[in-house]
Formats: sequence, structure tokens, C-alpha cells
Amino acid sequence: MKTKLIYAAVVAASAGVTFACSTSYSDNAEPAKSEMQHTAMPTVSSYPETKTVAQQDNYHGTTVSDPYRWLEEESEEVNAWVEAQNELARPYLAELPSKALYKERLTALWDYEKYSTPYMVNDKLFYTYNNGLQNQYVLYMADGLNGKPEVLIDPNTLSDDGTVSMASTELSPKASYLAYMLSDGGTDWKTIHIRETSNKSDLTDVIKGVKFSNVAWLPDESGFFYSRYPENDAGEFDDSQTVSIYFHAIGTAQNEDTKVFSFDGKPTWNPYPQVIQDGETLLISVFEGYEANGVYAKSLKEKNSKLIPIFDKWDGRYDFIGEKEDTLFFTSTADAPTGKVVKVEFDNGVQSSETVIESTSDTLNSVSLLGGKLFAQYLKDVKGQVSVFDLSREQIDDISFSDIGSVSGFYGDKTADTTFYKLTGFTNPGQVYAYDVQIGESTLFKRIDTGINYDDYVTKQVFYTSKDGTKVPMFIVHKKGLKLDGNNKTLLYGYGGFNISLKPGYSVSRMVWVEQGNVLAIANLRGGGEYGQQWHKAGTKLNKQNVFDDFIAAGEYLVESGYTNPQKMGIQGGSNGGLLVGATLTQRPNLFAAALPAVGVLDMLRYHTPSANARAWSSDYGLSENNDEFEALYAYSPVHNTKPGTCYPATLVTTGDHDDRVVPWHSYKFAAQLQADQGCDNPVLLRVETRAGHGAGTPTWMRIEGYADQWAFLESALE
Repeated sequence: MKTKLIYAAVVAASAGVTFACSTSYSDNAEPAKSEMQHTAMPTVSSYPETKTVAQQDNYHGTTVSDPYRWLEEESEEVNAWVEAQNELARPYLAELPSKALYKERLTALWDYEKYSTPYMVNDKLFYTYNNGLQNQYVLYMADGLNGKPEVLIDPNTLSDDGTVSMASTELSPKASYLAYMLSDGGTDWKTIHIRETSNKSDLTDVIKGVKFSNVAWLPDESGFFYSRYPENDAGEFDDSQTVSIYFHAIGTAQNEDTKVFSFDGKPTWNPYPQVIQDGETLLISVFEGYEANGVYAKSLKEKNSKLIPIFDKWDGRYDFIGEKEDTLFFTSTADAPTGKVVKVEFDNGVQSSETVIESTSDTLNSVSLLGGKLFAQYLKDVKGQVSVFDLSREQIDDISFSDIGSVSGFYGDKTADTTFYKLTGFTNPGQVYAYDVQIGESTLFKRIDTGINYDDYVTKQVFYTSKDGTKVPMFIVHKKGLKLDGNNKTLLYGYGGFNISLKPGYSVSRMVWVEQGNVLAIANLRGGGEYGQQWHKAGTKLNKQNVFDDFIAAGEYLVESGYTNPQKMGIQGGSNGGLLVGATLTQRPNLFAAALPAVGVLDMLRYHTPSANARAWSSDYGLSENNDEFEALYAYSPVHNTKPGTCYPATLVTTGDHDDRVVPWHSYKFAAQLQADQGCDNPVLLRVETRAGHGAGTPTWMRIEGYADQWAFLESALE
């Protein structure tokens, strides 16, 4: 049975389940373009004094100065410097002419009902919901599809300022317990708590020392496995080392947890658990980077059982999908750059392995196993498609839609009769569908309504040519009737790393930018996963410059095609995308008028020093410890490539003081160096958010404030 979904019909549909009242806005609530009037960008008369030190390092015979090394320290002196930077940046941003208007409009458009994709566990329905301006999403539970939703946990009650967030959840197999992880102030450090779903109260169990671990329950719900860091001599959890797998029994203290497994003698191998075969086997996936991994199994029936290799050639990525009896299913990139599905017959040892879904020209994004069917989510030129297969390799259904957008979902336990998926796009906030697993039919479950008329907007995909001749896709979003006169304010966004794909999706903040008559462009650069492993590897290590060339070529295309000009174009990116912005503005400062690097990796010679997690990024970046990789890193590292007297774009560097993933000293050092070298009146500001981390879990009020600052900064810079 084919399931064909057309956006026009989807938006017109009104059937489905409604959990709460919708809020809408009339068309005349949109401010006219003429309301956004601006003056020239204010100049900065002087920057906070930043001392320099005589720090020099020798890299393979090359002496490199690091005058701002002291900003890497945790000290009162650094805190005072950060405060001085904020005392410059915050009043400057607050007084920008469009700041209040952008904050008002962001608040208005953010205030609509938001739903996650639901999922079923043991015939109970779970989903998260935000009534509009709540700082954090609330987790709801209902007894089946037609049950009355009840709050299972509301993170908004956990802190006065909304900065305690629920980072992840894992229901036990019978849905008796919810293991949920909390992050305080945006940190990657999590605490695991256990809530009984029947009475919605927490047990006394609290587990610390966790960052990126999952929770793997035993089928009888007596406990679960997780991965945590070791404690150092000071009694603190040490993330400079690797994790070990522990078992926690429900109702016990963490100091009673049993260490189940660790890789002795493998200082960079991080093991993470899955429970399979009715609790008889522990499946161990080993993380050491983003290109390849290993998978092993360990019997839980025998106390001192040996480790059995399932995939140990480290020839690609292997990610566990699910199981049926003794058959295990994995996605794999081994000899399949765009991805495939393999199955392994496993009965205390690997008996056979074969491909179930062959690699195609489309990129396999993820796969779910539900009701004896494989739901394969693909990217076809970065646009979402879904194919459904039975376990004998036959394709039995496809879910597609004609507009530019993404598909997500297909969660739930493997025996579920109903699963859910969501369709979204740049100008489509989303529709949630229930899918009958057995008969292959989709039914509209919930249409998300913002009150905006999206027919007034255009989304298009173009392909432009990069420096080496590679064709690169880019999405462009704007109001209908846009004049290609080269005079439109344009924001160019990119990422280009870690096999991550920039898929079409809805963003309130971007919608506010576009509704003012501005242009949004999102480039799908090499280094990402849009076209599989080859696309990813073409933007890593010694090939990383390809990513910056792709981004620069995107900007040149927008100018040549009449969308904008260099005085009207800004660039934005976060994390690895912050590196992208930093490197691009140092290489082509005259191509852009404004730059917004957020929580960026900006010192490429020392990025790996704060934690074992940061060192694992070397699969994309390489390490300055290696001579050839040092040469490549040094050539583009933003901190090391500013030049005194150069006129750089107006730049707003943003970070969070609780960011322990990309530590904030990257941004501190880059802002200090750029302020020292700036050769014109374009401002260079550093805005440091307190009680915030790398981005996940940031409360709504803080997001609105941050985007209002960025958009107002852009508006002024692009005059």
C-alpha cells in the first residue's frame, strides 16, 4: 500500500486528536516591513583591556604564540574579564533600534502549541508538549490512543529560571518506570532519576557522573545498565578518562552499583550498553570517533563470560536497530557510504551475517524495527523519504510528500501496532501522523497551528559550484515577490561536520527573520551527512578546507544570483558551525558584513585538551600532535589566522559559561584576538550567557533574548 502525502492537503486537514486549545494570530498581527527602521551601526570607542602572556608552544618545529592562554583558566581574573565583556555587549545590544521589536515578535510567534512525535510503550502513549512560552517541554502520558493525557513530569517546576532541563528519557519495557536525565544550567553532566509512572513520584535513586550515556533496562524492570566516568582522587567524576558500564538495581544507592565492563588498555574506547535476547545478553557499542565503531556482546547468564566480537574490523559505523528472536539488525556504512541494513544471526556467537537492505544513491538516515517491519528513513537530495520493508527484504510501503521537508519519528517498542511520524519544513511547523503498522495506513493525529499564512513564503533548493567543481545543495527561503536586485538582507547558515545533515525543519527564530522581508539560506556543506560517508569525509581532517570553500561559494552564489551583496549578507553557525563562521570570516572578510559564531570550536590546536569527548572530535579534525594534521589545522584555526589591521565583519561572538562540551575559552580567545586585530569600526562583541551551556535545554526566555540580540545586530550591520 502506498502512502502519498501532499502538503497542500495536509495543511487543509483538520481531523485528529486535540490535546489542548490552539492559539492563533491574525494576519494583521504581522508588523509591516516599514516598522523595522534602523540607523547606522553604533561604533565601539574602546574594548575591555585584555592582557597578553608570553606563552609559546613548539609544534613540530613551528613556534606558535598563545597570548591569551590565561583565558583558559578558571579564575577570578577571567571572570572579571568576562563580566567586562558583558558590560560592553549587553547595553550595546539592548540599545539597538530593532532589539525591542524583534523580542516582541519572537515572543508572539513562539507562543503556539508544540508537540513532539508520540510513541507507544506497553499500550501507553507518551509525548512532550509545550503550551507556547513554557521554558521546557512537559512529558505527558495517556492510557492508549484515546486516553486522557496526564502530566508525567514537568521540568518547569524544577527551577525558578527554567534552566534545569530534562535532557533525555528512557521508559522501562513495561512502562512502569521512567528513567530521566536532568541537566542543570545547560551542562553536559547529567543526573539520572527514576519516576514510577503509576503514582508519578520519584524513587530515591540518583545517579551522577553521566554525560552521554543511554539507559538500558532489563526486561523485568529490576534495574538498568548505563555508562559513567570514573572518580578521581578528589572524588570528582573525571571526563578526561573513558566511561565504564555499570548496573544499577532499582531502589538502591549509586555506591552499590556494579561495574560490569570496561576496556582496560584502551584509553580512548568508550563502551555503551544495550540489553538484548530477553535480558540474557549485553550488547556493547564502542565509541572512539565519528567514522567507525566496534560492537561486542557479553553473556549476562555467566558471571565471567567472555567478550564476543560482532563487528570488530572498525570498517564503518554500526548502529543497533533492534532484534527478532536471535536475529540482530544494524545499520552499517561498511562498504556502503550511503548506508545499508545488515542482520546477524547470534546465539552466543555470530553464526552468519548478511545485507537486508542494500545501499542506494539516497542516504539512509535512520531505521526503526516495529511490528516485524523495517522503517527506513532516507534523504533524497536532503529531502525526507521513508520506505517500509518486511524482514525478507521486500519493500511494502513508502511515505513521501511533494514539498521540501523532513520526516521524523517511527518510535516505540518493537511489538507496537501503532507508530507516529511528523512532517516538517522551513515554512511548515508540522503535522503528526499515526501509522497503522499492520495495514500500512496513515491518519492525521495532530496538525500544529501557528496562525501564519505560509502560502506567502517560498522555499527552493538550488545547486551551486564550489571551488573544486563540486555541486553543493542549498535551501533558500523568503517571502513571495522577492526582487533579485542584490539588495536583500540575507543570513547564510551552515555546519559542515560530524556526518550531521542540515535537513528542512521549522524554526520560530528563522521565521521571524524571514517575515521581515529578509532572506534565509542554508548550505549543505561537505563534512555533513547529506550524501553519506564520502560527503562527510570530503570535509574532514586534511580536507576540512573544502567546508569553508563550500560556504564561501554559497555566499558568492547569493551575490551573483542577485539575492544580496556583501554589505547585506551575514553568516551564522554554532559549535562546529561556529568554527565554520570563524574560519570563513578570517579567510574572506570582505564577502560578509556580519558574523554570528556561537559556542564555536575556535582554537584548533588545543580543542582536544579539555576532555576525552573533545579529543574524540579528532576523527573529523585531526590532532595538532600529528605533523600533517597540525599544518592543516594551523592554516585555518580562527584564533591563529586573524591579521592586524584587517577590516573584519561586525561580529557577535556568543557562548555559555556552563558549556562543558565546547568550553567557552574558545570564544574568549577568539573575541580577544579579533578585538585586538580589528582594523575598522565594525564592532566585535562577546556575549556570555550565564546559566547556559552548549544549547540543549536552554529555556525559552533565554532563547528569545539571545535571538533578539542576534537579529537586531544583523539588522544594524546589514544596513
